[in-house]
This record gives sequence, C-alpha cells and structure tokens, in this order.
Amino acid sequence: MLEVALINEGNDWPTGIDWEQLATNAVTAAIRHSPNADYEAQATLYEIAVKLTDDKEVQALNRDYREKDKPTNVLSFPMVQPDLLEAMANTDDGEVLLGDIVLAAGVCAREAQEKGISVADHAAHLIVHGTLHLLGYDHLETVEADAMEALEIRTLASMGLANPYSD
Repeated sequence: MLEVALINEGNDWPTGIDWEQLATNAVTAAIRHSPNADYEAQATLYEIAVKLTDDKEVQALNRDYREKDKPTNVLSFPMVQPDLLEAMANTDDGEVLLGDIVLAAGVCAREAQEKGISVADHAAHLIVHGTLHLLGYDHLETVEADAMEALEIRTLASMGLANPYSD
C-alpha cells in the first residue's frame, strides 16, 4: 500500500492545482513502472513525503547534504538502502518510510518556462525522477542514467506527459 504525504509551503507554487493528487499520481506511476510495482498491493505501508518549497530552502539542503551551494530543481532523501528495498515487506511494524522528495518553486517554474510546459507537468516529472531515486535508481554512470531515463519516459507516457528528454 502506498501513502504520499504532501507538504506544500506555498512559496510561489501556482494555485488552482491539486498538488496532493499530482504528487500521489506521479509517485504511484513511478512505482507501478518499476520493479517495485508490488509495493502498491502489499499490506506493508510504503510512505513517501513530497515537499513543495522555495529555492532558498532547497539551496540550503543542497549545500548541507551535497556540498553544492545553489538551488536545484529536486532533491531526494532515501531512507532505505537500495539493497534492502526488496526485503521491506518483512518490516516489523508494517510501515516503511521510503524517503523525502523536495522541489524548488523558482527553479521548477524557470525550467518549465524554458521547456514550454506547465509547472504542474514539470513538477510531475521531477516527482517521478525523485521517486526513482528513492527506489535506488541513479544517473551517475551512463548505463544507470539510460535505464533511469527510459523508466521516466515510460512512466510519464503512462500519465499522458511528453518525453522530457526529446529535443
């Protein structure tokens, strides 16, 4: 079973969008297209928190945790080591906090404008991307990056969203 907790700090995020539903849809789609698709049907509760905040907070997190003193579009903070993800259904208390995803409003808005897409569509992509990081995916090596990108493209297509990597 999946649970997505949305923390919306306001901070320049567009109004009129059901951010909670968007976050839930993006997380669910990413998990459904991953090898961890069975999380949705298990009795174990898998939790992911999605925080919508401002560039200043994301810059502080990026500086403190990644030693990069600049805002970025999305940060993921996994709570489970990738090699333990398959054994999570055996948890003692029936709940697993997979981790947190944090998005920066200003960076997301600027990137969406550059791409000619809505902030909501770009945020959905970033949440999918962040969810895959929580599931152990990374893009440091070319092979890993290609696999993660392909999974993102399939997931976004299932949501009716265009390939964010095409020219």
